[in-house]
Amino acid sequence: MSSLERPSNRIVIAGASSLLGAELRAVLGESRFAGAEFSLVDEPVVAGTLTEAGGEPAVIQPIEEGSFNRSQCILFSGSPEFTKRNLPAALNTGAKIIDLSGAAAEREDAVAWFPKLDWLRGREFATDAKISAIPSAFAAAAAGLALSLSRVGLRRLMLLGFEPVSEAGPAGIEELESQTTQLLSFQGLGQPVFDTQVACNMLDRFGPASSHKLCAIRERVRAEIKACIDGKCAMPAIQIVHAPVFYGSVFSATGVFDRGSTTETISNACVDAGFSIPPDSGIGPSNVSVSGSNSIQLSLPQPDASNPETWWFWGAADNMRLPAANAVKLAEMLL
Repeated sequence: MSSLERPSNRIVIAGASSLLGAELRAVLGESRFAGAEFSLVDEPVVAGTLTEAGGEPAVIQPIEEGSFNRSQCILFSGSPEFTKRNLPAALNTGAKIIDLSGAAAEREDAVAWFPKLDWLRGREFATDAKISAIPSAFAAAAAGLALSLSRVGLRRLMLLGFEPVSEAGPAGIEELESQTTQLLSFQGLGQPVFDTQVACNMLDRFGPASSHKLCAIRERVRAEIKACIDGKCAMPAIQIVHAPVFYGSVFSATGVFDRGSTTETISNACVDAGFSIPPDSGIGPSNVSVSGSNSIQLSLPQPDASNPETWWFWGAADNMRLPAANAVKLAEMLL
């Protein structure tokens, strides 16, 4: 191995200008990697952007030949297309690769991971994986519920996820903010990102001219769930709709169980799988309550009044903080 390829304490964040990239920088700065050498790379259009990493000023650089050399760990936090274009070069370095973009979910050489997944799957931690795939917050919630509840008599699971505009990046946040202001002042709506009204509106799809497709998000989430479950239980049915909120993955789930299931049995299975069930205060988890949290919060599971074999779940997770925290925790375990 040449000196250019030899691993060091260098950590590369590829897709550093994204919201997830910013969250990664923040979490890394709070971890044992705070003193590492950080390299921020992204698409040429954002090259030259001044930001910070590890408490120090940093400039985002374009991807060039040698951008990944001497890397100890490479974290992909940009778009799936950006990851797919640059993954071959990253693989050639021998560095640990952690993908948060969803691009690696269907790769045979990638290992899906989130806390408790190894235990739920009954497998050993994969220290030699070439690529580790960190699922999105909603995919981690769906896979965690499916795997944990299958141990206590789950027969079918269906989940409805509410997608925040932050999944479309800073431009999505700006569009929701501007549309809300325009609606309140009775102005025409700008729609360059979503090609439709997203403010004060619930949708199962965006406008035809939008590059951000809910159907593509569903396909990514299904691939992530499938990679996490790996045939250990039945795949849940999922649907994802737009919610007019900035941050936070909120979801509703319905599970059909064998007769005789109890609140204690079901909730204990969820807690064992890493879900957090706060004391019942009369207000369930929300996109606001989970802000900055590293865990997925659930309300206490409730049986359906007309069908005792059917149970309802309500949960939420920080869609940026959760995958970023999971990625950094994995990096600490791998390195």
